[in-house]
Amino acid sequence: GEDVRVLNSAIAFQGKEVGRVTTGSEDNWGSNKASAALEPVVMQPGLGITKTTITTITQTGGDWSTGLLDVCRDKTTCILGALVPCCLDLSLAHQYGECLCMPLLPGSTFAIRVGIRERYKIRGSVCEDWTTVYCCYPLAVCQMIREMKWRMKTQTYHVSTTLECS
Repeated sequence: GEDVRVLNSAIAFQGKEVGRVTTGSEDNWGSNKASAALEPVVMQPGLGITKTTITTITQTGGDWSTGLLDVCRDKTTCILGALVPCCLDLSLAHQYGECLCMPLLPGSTFAIRVGIRERYKIRGSVCEDWTTVYCCYPLAVCQMIREMKWRMKTQTYHVSTTLECS
C-alpha cells in the first residue's frame, strides 16, 4: 500500500527538472548514476549585508619627524636629493596622492609642503614653509619624503565588520 505510493511518487519525480538540475530518470533509479548538481552554489542565503569599514589612524601633531639637516637618516633619499631633487619631487607628489605632473607647476613643492604640514598637524607656518622650500629646496624635498615614509610606516588600520539585517 504505502510503499507502492512512495515508489510511484519517487518514479514520477525522477524525470522532473528542479531549477536547472535534473534529478534522474526511471532508467537509473536504483543505480548509483544519479545526476550531480550542474551548477555550483554561487550565493548562500543570508540574514543581511556585511559591511566592512577600514579606518586609517595616523599620528598627528608635533614637529617634523626629522630635521631639515637630518639627511643621513635615509641615505637613498639623501643621494637622490643631492643629484636629482626634481625626480624626488615626482616621488613626493605620488606619495602625497597627486598627479605626477604636479611638480611641473610653479609653487607645487611649496603647496605639497603646506599640505603635508596641515594633513599631519605639524607645527609651523606658511612663511616657514616658503622659506624652507625656496631657500633649501633639495633639503626640503628630502625632509618631506622622510616625513611621508615615516607617517606611512607608523599609521595603523582599524577594521570593523558589521552585519546589517535585512
